Amino acid sequence: MSFPTYRGHMHYVCLGCGATYDIGELHYTCPKCGSVFVLQDLTFDTLKDTPAADWRRIFDARAASKNPALRGIFRFYELMAPVLAPEDIVYLGEGNTPLVDSSPALRAELGLKTVYKNDGQNPSASFKDRGMACAFSFLKSLIRTQGWTEVLAICASTGDTSASAALYASYVGGAVKSAVILPAGKVTPQQLAQPLGSGAVVLEVPGVFDDCMKVVEHLADNYRVALLNSKNAWRILGQESYAFEVAQWYDWDMRGKCVFVPIGNAGNITAIMGGFLKLHELGIIETLPRVFGVQSHHADPVYRYYAAEAKEREYKPVTVTASVAQAAMIGNPVSFPRVRHFAEKYEKIGGAGSFQVIQVTEQQIMDSMIQANRHGHIACTQGGECLAGAKRAKELGLVSADETLVLDATAHHLKFIGFQEMYFENSFPPEFGVSPKPELANRPELIITQGDKDRLAEKDYVVQAAENVVSRLGLAKK
Repeated sequence: MSFPTYRGHMHYVCLGCGATYDIGELHYTCPKCGSVFVLQDLTFDTLKDTPAADWRRIFDARAASKNPALRGIFRFYELMAPVLAPEDIVYLGEGNTPLVDSSPALRAELGLKTVYKNDGQNPSASFKDRGMACAFSFLKSLIRTQGWTEVLAICASTGDTSASAALYASYVGGAVKSAVILPAGKVTPQQLAQPLGSGAVVLEVPGVFDDCMKVVEHLADNYRVALLNSKNAWRILGQESYAFEVAQWYDWDMRGKCVFVPIGNAGNITAIMGGFLKLHELGIIETLPRVFGVQSHHADPVYRYYAAEAKEREYKPVTVTASVAQAAMIGNPVSFPRVRHFAEKYEKIGGAGSFQVIQVTEQQIMDSMIQANRHGHIACTQGGECLAGAKRAKELGLVSADETLVLDATAHHLKFIGFQEMYFENSFPPEFGVSPKPELANRPELIITQGDKDRLAEKDYVVQAAENVVSRLGLAKK
């Protein structure tokens, strides 16, 4: 399948003052007012000349393409970054992750029709690869067209961003050097291992993510660096592919669909709303799904903003406390201005209730992650946060059993295995406020002692061990 011929005319648009900037340079925040950017294609309206039915056929056909530049997120090329040449597109297998229906048993327990989109099946095992594929493709384009000989790709991270940025930087190589800044002692061993394994320089800062972000922002303001956090508007474009894939999975029919997304730095929920709005503007989908952002009570500035009456809303950062949803433990989300921007657009079309934010507890997050995975999912703690949000939405009467609730498993369960271990061992530090439910706790059990194994002949200890299994599990003979 050939690469698209359409080329857009893109520029940065500041959400604070409306200033625009050319894409020939890397921009993250507006030099005039300091606000964040969105990327806009000035020729987007020409895409309306193609009927919506034709767009559906085009995107469906590309889903089977063997062309690497069209196999992943860029099968939606015209909707995202239609200024890239095919030779600049970086593809590591990201995107096209499955939506997995919850088991009948879990749905019966919940009284809800839930579905997980397993974004932990991306190359670095998180959704961040969607944005990185787009951001690094644009960076590769800039290096080629501007003749750059060296650029530092850098990010602040609680884990997933650093793993993804380091992976893509190591693949692109050449002029790209890679470094990540992490909060000391607040990243799981699995997540720390990833950027180290990809060869990034890993630097630690005492404090939390917000402290790391300040260092990265200073570097971006004063040096030529490619900032890979969600301040990077190209990353937001790549993450729009999540919305496109959800719509395509349901044959472009979003009636009765609710999408639950954890809010950390607020880039993903921004991108998902922006993606659905693009599809709706082109008529590819006729109905906007309802979007629910979810935040832990330990890091909930966006929830607090939307919990207030519209006339009394005032955004204030919060001081975060320990959270199992580490990727969402951010007290001052960089992309909050984008959330507000897209939420206003979303509600104008979808009506009241089309965008809402739910607050959940740390206990609910962990219980929900364990519950989901007990029923065949591979959800991370952020995936547990989404399920907790769905259950809370049901309690509040905001969703019904007739709707399909798409839950975002942002990363693979194994990245957060330490929290599962603490849950099973009842060893959470007090500040988390989490204790295991007996029916969900699970630990290995010794079926025969070393002493018995040493004392008995091989045949006898095998029989003894097997009889202990029968006693523990109540097995019936053939």
